[in-house]
Order: sequence, then structure tokens, then C-alpha cells
Amino acid sequence: MKDGTVRRRRTRMAGALLSALALLTAATGCGGPAESAESTKETAKETATSANRLEPLTDPAKPQLPVTVGSSDGKKVTVRAADRIVPLSGSLSEIVFTLGLGDRVVARDITATFDQAEKLPVVTRNHDVSAESVLSLKPDLVLAETTTGPDEAMEQIRDAGIPVLVVDPAQGLEDVGPRIQTVADALGVPADGKRLTQRSEDRIAAVRKEIPAREEHPRVAFLYLRGSASVYLIGGKGSGATSLLEAAGAVDAGAESGLEKDFTAITTEALAQAAPDAILVMTKGLESVGGIDGLAKIPGVAQTPAGMERRVVSVEDGVLLNYGPRTDQVLKSIVKQLYGDGS
Repeated sequence: MKDGTVRRRRTRMAGALLSALALLTAATGCGGPAESAESTKETAKETATSANRLEPLTDPAKPQLPVTVGSSDGKKVTVRAADRIVPLSGSLSEIVFTLGLGDRVVARDITATFDQAEKLPVVTRNHDVSAESVLSLKPDLVLAETTTGPDEAMEQIRDAGIPVLVVDPAQGLEDVGPRIQTVADALGVPADGKRLTQRSEDRIAAVRKEIPAREEHPRVAFLYLRGSASVYLIGGKGSGATSLLEAAGAVDAGAESGLEKDFTAITTEALAQAAPDAILVMTKGLESVGGIDGLAKIPGVAQTPAGMERRVVSVEDGVLLNYGPRTDQVLKSIVKQLYGDGS
């Protein structure tokens, strides 16, 4: 088996892990033992309300087509029309909608959990696309991630003459602007891509400015949980959470403790080595193990500083690692749950 094929499969598996739980919208968490359960619920409601709806650009430009752009798979893609767009990931859907072109989107991935997309038909689940479903919608442009597959399905779409733009997956804050601009260029609205990039970067910078200064940075472990399938993983290098945690003034405890893989099965030893002060989880993942009480029953969790203090930061599945136009909201939620009012 060729090295490139192996890498694609590993990347696809990691992408599937990160999107498997994105079925509903919510955001909840607790900043520490002093915070009451009732106030946590109120915070969750506020965050869910703001995080579930996108804020498109005002006065969006009309696409100027045709354009020819480079694709991450090494191909050149010519886009002649963008009236029926199919983005095959929640993150790419967010970008199209926030550019003000959501009325042109005709399908969604299961991770597109924001309000404006809820009535669209689902054609991709966990990066596994149904070529038949996509083609039945007669798209004139398909937007995909390098993790989207299977390869046979993607080839079937291309063989039908549909332009397919492949975009590198997001790994950190530095990917926010380039991904927005890549999509905007392909849609024939490059100036709006610059506008949205600037808006996103300005908002992220504003959140970072408000992070309270501390001599010691909290250690946060990112756990991927899927209780129904007995999947309990701790994120290491490449999980996608490191950049977000560092932007929030925290340390990625899994990566810092020496976990080289993107995800490793949770063990008592791994958690003891990571010694997190707080635990970051996806909302549905936390629900799948029975909430904070169930999380504390996973071997090793209760013995960590995070487990003893019940410090859990929870963010909605469909947005946590998107690194898209709502990244500032994700970062703000993490900061609020980690530090409360800054005291």
C-alpha cells in the first residue's frame, strides 16, 4: 500500500472521529466547583442560542464566474456556475453561508448543525459521501475536504462532470483565513473572502485580548467520547485542539505530556501523565457517557485535578474544531468556562 493512501486513510479516520457525534446543537460546561448547576444550564442556553445561527456578511457580492482555482488534490478546477452548491463538511457549509451565499446551498453534511442549514438534505455522514445523493441534486459545484470519501464516490461525482474543489482540513487558528479565502475565490467573491477573513481575525483577536493574565496556564485535556460505542480517547498532537487551547491561554495537556498520535485510548496512566486541570469535550460526547457524573467514572478521570474539581468545558460538536467564521464564539465559550468572570 502506498504511503499516500495510508496517510489519506488515517486522516479520514481522524476526521470521522471528530464529526461522528455532531447530531444536535448545544453548548454547556462548568467553570469550576463554585459554579452552580443552574448557572451552568443558563450559560449553555445562551451559548447554544448564539452559536447555532450564523451571521452572514452584509451586502454580499454576486459571484463573478467563471474562475479557475487550484484544488488541494493537485487539480485545477474551473467553476462556471455556483447556483447549486454542495459543501461536504459542516465547516465548508459555514463559510459559504457566512459569505452570504447560503441560498445557493442545496445539501449538507451531518456536521452542518447551524439553524440556516437544518432543512437541507444530508448527503454526507462522517466524511462518507453518497455520490448518488449528491448527483440527484444536480449541483454545479461540490466543495470537499481531503478527508471526504470514499475515493470511488468522489471519482463518480467528477466523472459526471461536476467541478469538485478539495480543501485542506483545518488544524488550527492559522487555517481560518486561508480556508475562507479558498472558498471565496472558488465562488467568485474574492473581495468578500478578504472581508470575512478580516472580520473573523479581528473577532478572534478581541477575545484573546480579554483573556485574564495568569502566571500558570491551566492544563486542559481534550477527550473524545462516544459512550454508545465505548470509545474513549484523549487528544494528542494533531487532534486539532492544541491551537484553540493555546489561544485560550491554556496548555494542551495531552500533547504536552508526550502523546504523539492525534488520539490515544484513555488509560489511567495517560491521564495521570497529562494531569489536566480541566477537560474539554464535545457536548454530545459528554451526554453519551452520562454527563459529568458518567465522565468521572471513566478510569483515571476522577483522580485528575479536573476530575476532582469537576472542571469540564463542553462545546457543541458541530463547531468545536471547525476553525471557521465562528471560531471567535468557540474561543469565547472556552475562555468563559475556563476562567468564569476572570477571578
